Amino acid sequence: MHHALSRLDRLLLEWLHQHSTPAGVTLFLFISRLGAPEALIAIGIIGAMLLVARREWIVLGGWSAAFAGTALIDHWLKLAVHRPRPIYATTFLHNPTWSFPSGHAMWAVVGYGMLTYVIVLLRRPSRQARNLIVAAATLLVLAIGASRLYLGVHYFTDVAGGYLAGLIWLATCILAVELARRWQPLPQLHPKS
Repeated sequence: MHHALSRLDRLLLEWLHQHSTPAGVTLFLFISRLGAPEALIAIGIIGAMLLVARREWIVLGGWSAAFAGTALIDHWLKLAVHRPRPIYATTFLHNPTWSFPSGHAMWAVVGYGMLTYVIVLLRRPSRQARNLIVAAATLLVLAIGASRLYLGVHYFTDVAGGYLAGLIWLATCILAVELARRWQPLPQLHPKS
C-alpha cells in the first residue's frame, strides 16, 4: 500500500509539472494564498472580535480552539513525520518546511469549515443559502488543495493527510461547541412580584 501511494504521489507530481502553464501557475498561486496560515489567522482574529462583540462565548471558545489547535497539530505532525518536500517546491518556497501534512489543506478545512459553521449557526440562512455556503466553502477548500499539487509544493498524500487531520480537528471543535451549547443553563426567569 505504501509503495502504491508513493508511486501515485510521484506520477501525479510529474504529470502536473509537465502540464503546468504560466497562466495556471498565476491562478493557483492566488488560490494558494487563500489557504495560507497567515490569511486564515487573519480570518480567525476578525472572527474572534466579531464573536466577542456578539458575546457568543461558547462559539468563541470553539473558534479559538479550532485555530490554535490547527497551528499546533500542523507543527507537531510536520515534526513527527519529517517528510521532505517534492523537488519542485524550491521554485515557490524560499524556506520550505516539512511536507506532511499540507498545512494549507489543513488550515483551509478548519478555517473555512469553522467560518461556514459559525455563519450557518448564527445567521440561520435558508436551506438553499446554507447549501450554497457549504458548497462554496467545499469548492474553495478543494481548490486550495489542488493548488498545492499544481505548484508542486506537496504530494497528493500530503494534501489528503492535511484534509484528514483538518476534518478530525474541525469535527472535534464543532462537537465541543454543540455539546457546550446544549449543556448551557437556560436563563433564569424572574417571577413578577
